[in-house]
Amino acid sequence: MQKHKKNSGKRMDQIAQITDEERDILQEIMNIAFGKAAADLAEVVNIFVVLSVPDIRIVDAADLPDYIRTEFSGFGNISIVEQNFWGEFRGNALLIFPSDSGKELISLLGDGHPVSFESQASDFLENETLMEVGNILIGACVGKVAELLKDMVTYSPPRVIIEDHPSVSMPDTLFDPENSAIILKTVFCFNERNVNGFLFLITSHNSVAWLKKALADFMEQYE
Repeated sequence: MQKHKKNSGKRMDQIAQITDEERDILQEIMNIAFGKAAADLAEVVNIFVVLSVPDIRIVDAADLPDYIRTEFSGFGNISIVEQNFWGEFRGNALLIFPSDSGKELISLLGDGHPVSFESQASDFLENETLMEVGNILIGACVGKVAELLKDMVTYSPPRVIIEDHPSVSMPDTLFDPENSAIILKTVFCFNERNVNGFLFLITSHNSVAWLKKALADFMEQYE
């Protein structure tokens, strides 16, 4: 038990060492990365994607499910694309939509033409569409962060959860409770269409030491 407390204290010390300046640099990098993701998706759907300024938070991983449930407390059901990524920069990417967004995304990817839905075919097509959008947004965003910070990442196949309530979709076991996490979040919407969602990048404390050095190296280019 004493060992657990010692490790926990060390973890929080690492997280606390992220300075305001490093947070500002990371936010600028995320602006660039989220912008790249939006541009890549806009090429596919031929519509402008509006993003919020990225929000960066540091929390205990054990608190992540409650944090995300709170973020979506006003939603009914949600659709989630989850994808893991590994490199020096490693963690989870979560792309979260209101559940009805899937059908609208099918229309967007189909050049705006209405789509008729059979029940099983609709579920399959919606799943595939969410996966495609997730691959574009997550791949472009994580890939750009890795590029800017001189890293290389690999990805797990995406996992899609459709039409679950937030309290069901975010099990407490999704994240290792022994870790802390840096949450990088942006809100996006498609201009003139009723589709919006959230993109989270969640990286564990294991990336902190590397991240601090990578951010310093990034800034050296401009000094």
